[in-house]
Amino acid sequence: MMNSITGDQYLWPRTIPYYLGDDLDINAKGVILKAFEQYHLKTCIEYRPWSGEQNYISVFKGDGCFSSVGNQHVGKQTLSIGAGCDRIATIEHEFLHALGFWHEQSRSDRDDYVTIMWDRISEGKEHNFNKYDDTRSSSLNVPYDYGSMMHYSKNSFRNGTQPTIITKIPAFIDVIGQRMEFSDSDLLKLNRRYNCTRSSTFLDSCDFEWENICGMIQDPGDEVDWERVTNAPGGPSMDYSNMGRCDGMGYFMYFSTAKGSVGDTARLESRLLYPKRGYQCLQFFYYHSGHLSDQLAIWVREYDEANPNGTLRLIQKISGTPEALWQPHHVSLDVTKKFRVVFEGTKGSGNSGGLSLDDVNLSETTCPEHVWRIKNFKSVMENTAVGTAVYSPRFHSKDGYTFQMGLYPNGSESSPGELGAYAYLTSGDEEIDARLVWPCPWKQITMMLMDQHADIRKRMSNQRSVTTDPTKTEEGSGTLFWDDPRRVGNLVKDEDGIEYYRGPGAGTSVYLTQARALSRDFIKGGDAIFLFTMEGEIKTSANLKVLFITFPHILKLHFREANEMGGAIAMQNVHVN
Repeated sequence: MMNSITGDQYLWPRTIPYYLGDDLDINAKGVILKAFEQYHLKTCIEYRPWSGEQNYISVFKGDGCFSSVGNQHVGKQTLSIGAGCDRIATIEHEFLHALGFWHEQSRSDRDDYVTIMWDRISEGKEHNFNKYDDTRSSSLNVPYDYGSMMHYSKNSFRNGTQPTIITKIPAFIDVIGQRMEFSDSDLLKLNRRYNCTRSSTFLDSCDFEWENICGMIQDPGDEVDWERVTNAPGGPSMDYSNMGRCDGMGYFMYFSTAKGSVGDTARLESRLLYPKRGYQCLQFFYYHSGHLSDQLAIWVREYDEANPNGTLRLIQKISGTPEALWQPHHVSLDVTKKFRVVFEGTKGSGNSGGLSLDDVNLSETTCPEHVWRIKNFKSVMENTAVGTAVYSPRFHSKDGYTFQMGLYPNGSESSPGELGAYAYLTSGDEEIDARLVWPCPWKQITMMLMDQHADIRKRMSNQRSVTTDPTKTEEGSGTLFWDDPRRVGNLVKDEDGIEYYRGPGAGTSVYLTQARALSRDFIKGGDAIFLFTMEGEIKTSANLKVLFITFPHILKLHFREANEMGGAIAMQNVHVN
């Protein structure tokens, strides 16, 4: 885990004023706001637009990525997010510096865990491997973390082909240097340093492992109840959280529709929740093993002085053909008063199976708009030829644009062992496309490979974003890159025989290494889940207007970091993989 600068004078207030400079790239602004949302979800740190406070963080587009360490009490404290730095983990990394944390391998005890190969470091870059004794830094009683987002990679600042950092435990040599998300230890240390007891936008999470089912209650007026089980007749045979990996664990909630009368209902209600924002995202996994006519409905029960017992309001009904797998669902809420979330199962006309719930998460965030599930993903990685892409279905944005993702599961010739990922505009309905603005102006596409951990706060999902710049042209020609795919794209045919046009793709050949894709819960039950959003005009809390569409586009990041201590700033060319 990263080490903290010693001294409370370097702490910021837990609400940190920030200013986003006009020189920042549009895509960077959008990703910065996404990084702030991760801080809000997983810590008590909040970022608010600067409104005249004495000390604040001013983000600008400098020559790379760099930040001072800790609150320097200089008024306008600069932090650079330069070209190629607009990756969410890189931005989170720089703001961790600003919050008062050095790199992990700067800890006083680092030599117990890694060996620095000094003869392999590029001349003049040796200072990047300085360590600070425990009078100048503190590990906050957190063990050394090879998985910290503040750790250098094995090849940082090398002068040849050999690693500059060797881990004492060989299994971690390819773990160090991750730039996906906060590790558990990153969060532990940050929350410990800032005395966080709760995060800002997290509301609830439940995997049903505890018998108290996370404080959820059954409606006493229902004909039947939801049951806490480890398997159910007709499926599922195991829960989604643990997938049968842990003895004595593996519970989920089940509503049987194999008995009873048509129209019987069972309501499972969350504990009381108190929103701060006016929007929330409810996420859960759902297994439908009943009859086609069985149905799950999502309600909220809202409380106020006029309705002390609560008033039910329907949010969404979920129905469809039963399928033998756990499926992710995201439901957007718009609650502004004290409430409960209500899962209501209703029996249809059949007499088999039932409805199951697991891994419920509720946060005051926006929901992803689209889901692409790739089954047997490890096999797809192994059996897809190098340089060959698989394509997602076409998705529709709220503005009417159509887009898709191209994934290179086995990498490209230039980047073997890496997942490549690209975003494409595609043609949709001809009449709709004719009414859209072309070239597509300032939309941001975000693509996320979902870490399927049961608790949203512990997920280390991997995401990238790319923005449609209407002035961008294809290299070597004057063709506008994000123009109507019917003009600049190629005619393709999908597996169903449907023809459409696919424009040029923007993305990265090094989205994620295959080794990291096989780690954590990126693959669960054999499947990988990608989440997508294509955002139009976004009005930020800083009254900025950001237009974009989400997806990956960063190759390798070379950036500078400034570690400021006692007035001395050391510029570092850090290589992030």
